[in-house]
Amino acid sequence: MVGISRAGEGLAPKPSEPWAKPYPSSLKAWQDSRFGMFIHWGPCVVGDTRISWSRGEAMPIEQYDNLYKKLEAPKFDPNAWVATAKAAGMKYIVFTAKHHDGFSMWDTKQSDYNVMHSPLARDVVKELSEACRREGMPLGIYYSVCDWHQPDFPRTSPAGTVKREKSDLPAYRRYMGAQLTELIKNYGPLQTIWFDVPQEFNQQMGWENVKLVRELQPNILVNNRAGGGAGDFNTPEQKVGGFDMENPWETCMTVSRGWSWRSRDETKPLKLCLRSLIQAAGGNGNFLFNVSPRPDGALESEQVERLKQMGAWMQANGESIYGTRGGPYMAARHIVSTRKANTIYLHVLDWPEDTLILPALPAKVLSSRVLTGGHVSLDQTAEGLKIRIDKGDRKEIDTIIAVEIDKPAMEMAAIPVKSFNVPITEGKTGKASSVRNVLGNVTRYSAAAVLDGRETTRWRPEEGVNTGWIEVDLGSEQAFEKAAIVVSTRTGKRFTLEYKKGDAWQTFHEGNSIDPGFSVQFAPITARYVRLNILESDNEPSISEFQLFRASERK
Repeated sequence: MVGISRAGEGLAPKPSEPWAKPYPSSLKAWQDSRFGMFIHWGPCVVGDTRISWSRGEAMPIEQYDNLYKKLEAPKFDPNAWVATAKAAGMKYIVFTAKHHDGFSMWDTKQSDYNVMHSPLARDVVKELSEACRREGMPLGIYYSVCDWHQPDFPRTSPAGTVKREKSDLPAYRRYMGAQLTELIKNYGPLQTIWFDVPQEFNQQMGWENVKLVRELQPNILVNNRAGGGAGDFNTPEQKVGGFDMENPWETCMTVSRGWSWRSRDETKPLKLCLRSLIQAAGGNGNFLFNVSPRPDGALESEQVERLKQMGAWMQANGESIYGTRGGPYMAARHIVSTRKANTIYLHVLDWPEDTLILPALPAKVLSSRVLTGGHVSLDQTAEGLKIRIDKGDRKEIDTIIAVEIDKPAMEMAAIPVKSFNVPITEGKTGKASSVRNVLGNVTRYSAAAVLDGRETTRWRPEEGVNTGWIEVDLGSEQAFEKAAIVVSTRTGKRFTLEYKKGDAWQTFHEGNSIDPGFSVQFAPITARYVRLNILESDNEPSISEFQLFRASERK
């Protein structure tokens, strides 16, 4: 897991010194790439436990700190990792050299708590950097600002919530500087330093971190978690960022549920994976997609297969992602757009019944084609664009229409688009029978997560609980005739959909398992309170979205 406690959601104001600003050429090359691989790997995989965050929580500190003594990884092959990234269409890699647990995955001279003292005894960062160099794959290094193992750092596990009786932050900063110097000097040049969880580091200290790495390598990029929001780009986590043409950003997201390998983890559906990438590009952001090698060092076969599927899609449609910028049409639920040169790529994610109507475009359309196959009818008027495509040519994941115009597409200002097919549940309040508590955080998996319009967040009940309900308050009585439940994998064995009539709950639909893509239509119901009730399940439910639709908003 990258981290619950993050440094600033936005970018801090930059100092005036030249080192505070990234090289424009470095930033452009990184943005042009659009799609990268994140790799979380460390001794935690041997214990089948969450990286860093389980230290002192799910697993005793002493036990966690000795997991490295079992890290053998006989199938560790950095060449295979890089080959998988290339097959997926990924253009750069970021690797966790040191996570919050303080274990170094390279031959550091600053501490014996490193991979050379494990049974693996191989410099993972060195071998990966060499494999990347051979294949022309830019490499970035993830380095946790906090370190719950290093005795000079003021905080320790669980989750940095415990203050040490004795600590020496200046000494820790020297330690951190020495390690960063090793990484950049010995394994560079690097594309990025990807900081995380800067506990105890304010904005001034964050900019000092940026200055340190920029003096070592002037063209390096730094994310916004160095401390107090200092850095070059924002990093929304497990969600796609909003449309932003001013501030560079990169969504980091997992291909499975967790950041590091777990034996009971599940790979996300292709539709969710690809749409997250597409929506990131449409919002003018990058997409850093995390994989998690197993204890033996090999990537999980299901994750590799998912990335191959994404690579096949990118091979066919990559021109609409690589080298583009977001817009001019701003992201909506049913559409995003990308652009480069004199071409706008319309990514249609959901279709109305017949005609897609977009606001007026301040340029003349010269031609249009369907990148994903088929024929398009596009009519341009002063009021807007009217677009029709036969239903047989509409793709479930993304129908891409390339529109050539008579001027550079980047000259246009952003154009807002009103979403259609918006659930009446979106943005409403809700409550649940129980909520997973993660180190005191009871909002991460709350009922609000299924009402926020994002498929990357989710509700989960208390750990070990396999049943439960989610209730939504529509604010007033409203009529609806369709429900959809978004899950990444099959959930439950028996469930009901219910509405409140007086003081009693009335069932209006009953089903067995909830599969990805589930929706159901029924005779119109008018109610204020509605709930999903999972009555039987073999595992803990995980629900991403609970949606109700009016008849007029039904596709």
